[in-house]
Amino acid sequence: MTVTQASTSDLPLIPAKRYFTIGEVGELCAVKPHVLRYWEQEFAQLKPVKRRGNRRYYQHHEVLLIRRIRELLYEQGFTISGARMQLEETAETPVSIAPPDKGLRAAAMRDELTAILQLLRGAASSSQS
Repeated sequence: MTVTQASTSDLPLIPAKRYFTIGEVGELCAVKPHVLRYWEQEFAQLKPVKRRGNRRYYQHHEVLLIRRIRELLYEQGFTISGARMQLEETAETPVSIAPPDKGLRAAAMRDELTAILQLLRGAASSSQS
């Protein structure tokens, strides 16, 4: 009997939630909970929030990290130490991201809201006629 691993492209979309339980992350990443607990010991970047009774709650960026670890180990064939080094290298690569200009963001949001309001007013006037 052969077990086929789901590729990264086959994984479900990550819902827009703040926290995920270990079971949810297991389903989202096609990894069993005991593997996730082991990876926490092996990868320093993986630090889920622990709450009541040592329950783990993963955030969105950690789910993405777990998917990356999974890809490195299962699809690209890295060892755990190789995957760890690969993640450290990508973390050390400087990425120049300019801080967002709050004035531009606010203006863009205002424009978008104005466009939505016009659409709603147009829909309301056409439904009344």
